[in-house]
Amino acid sequence: MEHVTQKQRDEVVAHFKYKGILIDERPYGSGHINDTFLLTFEIAEMGQLKVILQRMNKEVFSNPVELMENIVGVTSYLRERIIENGGDPERETLNVIPTVDDKPYYLDSYGDYWRSYKFITDATSYDKVENPQHFYQSAVAFGNFQRLLADYPADTLHETIVGFHDTKARFATFKKVVEEDVMGRAASVKKEIQFVLDREDIADYFSDLQAKGEIPLRVTHNDTKLNNIMIDNKTGKGICVIDLDTVMPGLAMNDFGDSIRFGASTAAEDEQNLDKVSCSMDLFDLYAKGFIKGCAGKLTKKEINLMPMGAKTMTFECGMRFLTDYLQGDVYFKIHRDGHNLDRCRAQFKLVEDMEKKWYTMQDIVKKYSNS
Repeated sequence: MEHVTQKQRDEVVAHFKYKGILIDERPYGSGHINDTFLLTFEIAEMGQLKVILQRMNKEVFSNPVELMENIVGVTSYLRERIIENGGDPERETLNVIPTVDDKPYYLDSYGDYWRSYKFITDATSYDKVENPQHFYQSAVAFGNFQRLLADYPADTLHETIVGFHDTKARFATFKKVVEEDVMGRAASVKKEIQFVLDREDIADYFSDLQAKGEIPLRVTHNDTKLNNIMIDNKTGKGICVIDLDTVMPGLAMNDFGDSIRFGASTAAEDEQNLDKVSCSMDLFDLYAKGFIKGCAGKLTKKEINLMPMGAKTMTFECGMRFLTDYLQGDVYFKIHRDGHNLDRCRAQFKLVEDMEKKWYTMQDIVKKYSNS
């Protein structure tokens, strides 16, 4: 995508329902996908108002119109539930600012799609787990997201990235990529390839249960990292789930599992020293406690019991995706060094092995909270 020019931004700003005089605009946040700006408006006697303006990445999200339909549907519904519960809808969900012709997005003269949200004041999102309490709060907030959307008809949402967590389909793709071996790299990673092939049962597990109707389709976030929760600066509570681009039909266990993969690991996602990589049972315990509390009885007993499987599946899937990308020549994930995707893959597989060793502990932790 081309760099955003001032001229382009001026055109876009003129087409949203903003009030007051624009006094400041600057790039914002640490996201890798969309271009995000923070705008500050001066409104006569009322002081200043901040808004987020975002150019959507059309390479990643090929249908921005459907994506915004999802976001408007889910945030409008959340707004109603939050008001019913006596909460503050201005801070506890994203609020989409419409364009001058009342659309949730603006298509500019360059062919780019833009959207705007009210900025959530006095709250912070954290890129990594510096404080275990933040991790717990993110668990409660993502669980609460499940609770509030439990009755939303998941099948009415568009799939913004088709087959995003279809582990079975990703396994089939992986086998095909190994066979084609376009970069001639397969021979050097036989051990990693075998690791995946030995675990086909993980890839099939959830889709087989779904096919039998044993686990429900739910509205899921699909990117449940800590930095997608706004934490209130005063109370320290997780108040709002953000970055709803990947909200679509999915499985609650996968939302839980992705958080564990990312947040309960004792090392970075691309750690080269595998001795440092393990799944912290303290953090797993903390997150399971918060997530189950946040869901407040809205998940089935089976879904709760399958949470460890969600953690293993998401970590396995992610490692498999890194390995697939390595074999294809690093075309999807950005790399910062040779073999970067291979390092990422090995760290994920080490985490899977560690979970396998701690399997009964993980199951006991989840049972402890499901019965409380």
